[in-house]
Amino acid sequence: MTDFDVYYYGIPIVFALIVGEFIYSYIYKKDYYTKEDTLASMGLLAGNVMVSVLTKGSILLLYIYFYQFRLVTVNDLLPIWAVWALTFVVIDFVYYWYHRCSHRVRFLWAVHMNHHSSEEMNYVVSLRQAWFGPITKIPFFMFMPLVGFDPLITLVAGVASTLWGVLGHTQWINKLGPLEYILVTPSSHRVHHGSNECYLDKNYGNLLIIWDRMFGTFAEEKEKVKYGIRENVKTFNPFKITFRVWFQIADDFSKSKTLKNKLLSIFGRPEWKPKKIENEI
Repeated sequence: MTDFDVYYYGIPIVFALIVGEFIYSYIYKKDYYTKEDTLASMGLLAGNVMVSVLTKGSILLLYIYFYQFRLVTVNDLLPIWAVWALTFVVIDFVYYWYHRCSHRVRFLWAVHMNHHSSEEMNYVVSLRQAWFGPITKIPFFMFMPLVGFDPLITLVAGVASTLWGVLGHTQWINKLGPLEYILVTPSSHRVHHGSNECYLDKNYGNLLIIWDRMFGTFAEEKEKVKYGIRENVKTFNPFKITFRVWFQIADDFSKSKTLKNKLLSIFGRPEWKPKKIENEI
């Protein structure tokens, strides 16, 4: 199986989910979709696809290069079914920390923010993928080929995991009973997209919710979710959405008068603001 095979079977499923959710929303007047927000999502998807096409080959070659220096060869240690299973688990574990950092480190948030820029929640919102995400993932996922995970298997498993993540972006599906304790479900992922104070920076997992439960970042969906971010973008322009935080970082960096604040403008928390000039030392 290749990543093309995953896309070949996965994309029609995603398309069917979008159509089904839209019809359900229209019949029952749920207002899950608006034209402007949907077009913005499609524009952000187009940008992500363009960047991915330009960078995918180089990034894969980089991981293959790292694989030469692997500590072990996982493929030689386990049967193939176990290799695949372990690859999915490790990808999800690494993704949890990458995703958590993307919400707590300013320049990573600048890349990731467009995924949270919608004030809606539907399957099309899942297509708002970070344009430069594959690049910022490298320092996190380079660990896998160095340890000994086959880059080609990792690529296919990563694509499949990404498509799984699409399923969580809906208001169509309610809680799923015991699965809520193991998997990232639509309910747990709705929390992740919430700007409610009790939901901020929660539920970072993509496939498994166990990491959030283990590391104290889990929140159950209880109150109605208010979708979006702390300061919503109030624009449907894909370029303005994508580069909004980058412009804020540049502005804060120029206003900061101390080295500490200049560093914090890039590596601080997303909500960080420069001190007033008169208070700076």
